[in-house]
Amino acid sequence: MHLHEVALVVHAWTMKRAVIIVAEGCEELEAVTVIDVLRRGGIVVDVAGLTAGSVTASRGVVLVPDVVLSDVADRLYDLVVLPGGASGTDRLAQSATVAELVRRQLDSGRDVGAICAAPKVLRNFGLLAARTVTSYPGAIPEEDPDYTYSAAPVVVDGHLITSRGPGTALDFALALLERLAGAEVRARVEAGLVRA
Repeated sequence: MHLHEVALVVHAWTMKRAVIIVAEGCEELEAVTVIDVLRRGGIVVDVAGLTAGSVTASRGVVLVPDVVLSDVADRLYDLVVLPGGASGTDRLAQSATVAELVRRQLDSGRDVGAICAAPKVLRNFGLLAARTVTSYPGAIPEEDPDYTYSAAPVVVDGHLITSRGPGTALDFALALLERLAGAEVRARVEAGLVRA
């Protein structure tokens, strides 16, 4: 192996990695926005389906995952992202693989992002205790003794990042990028998006 090939392997090994888990009925605006922004920032992103084959999202957009979740569930990711979408999050909440992956992610001090209805998945897994979170209005109860609810567009509490819904997807994606790559990379990507 030549020196430049070794450098490429080392670079690929040290790059930040994220997995976004998509299920039938997921919210495509949230999923695709996060995938796009993270990849613009140089993050290696695996789009994982709960099962093999394409995924039809909530508005009929067909997504083609890179991998099946069960094939990559043992990998260590810097970030695991759960997009919303009512029926998509119901499917995520029924997956023992998702539960194990998200629990292991938080236990090991790695980031988890959940947007829209996806905080409901984390609540079902018992992972919101003593945290401050947000969600799509009504997805989780605003009054709950286990956690503090916020109506902020994006809430960062330790290694958990939550967001409100499709309208906050870009803010959410940029917050996730900043966590993984830093403020300078976020600023560069955000400038290229021409938000104002």
